[in-house]
Amino acid sequence: MNCWKSIKFNKEFGKVRLFLISTSIGILTFIILYVPFSIIHDTHHVRESGIIPFIIAVSLLPSIHSIMHILPLIIMNKRVKVNYKRNMNCIPTFTYYTKTHVTKKVSLFVAISPTVFITLPGLIASFVFTDYYVYFLLYTCIHIGVTFIDFWFIVHVIQAPKKAYIHNENDGFDILLEAN
Repeated sequence: MNCWKSIKFNKEFGKVRLFLISTSIGILTFIILYVPFSIIHDTHHVRESGIIPFIIAVSLLPSIHSIMHILPLIIMNKRVKVNYKRNMNCIPTFTYYTKTHVTKKVSLFVAISPTVFITLPGLIASFVFTDYYVYFLLYTCIHIGVTFIDFWFIVHVIQAPKKAYIHNENDGFDILLEAN
């Protein structure tokens, strides 16, 4: 295997810039989506009883997001090594490594799965549950900010050659091509 391209998230952008871009995307998404949803629901009343589940859900968002990346790999019977560590002694954070190189199609499916399994149901839930739409919308917009890195990954993988393989690392990924 030859390395076609190596992308390191923190080296290319930096942690602070990634955080600022993700936060601004989340805030901008909320600003853009709140107005149409408030017009659709035609209500100014928000139930305050949803704040505790919202705080719990937001604190578990990184773990749920990582599990949504791991789930398609498990369903497709790919060998995955999952590591977890606890942040602040209560919330686990998952990282995963594939035992073999993953094809371009599988890699794209794994990258888009949190958007399909979290963001789209969040938008639907904010449309269906009138009393709690603000909490579902906030959660979804925070998740859209988190998925910035996933979409940046997708852009690079789409630009890769058709028969490329993807190898994940701690702080980025390598796009590999078979040697001739």
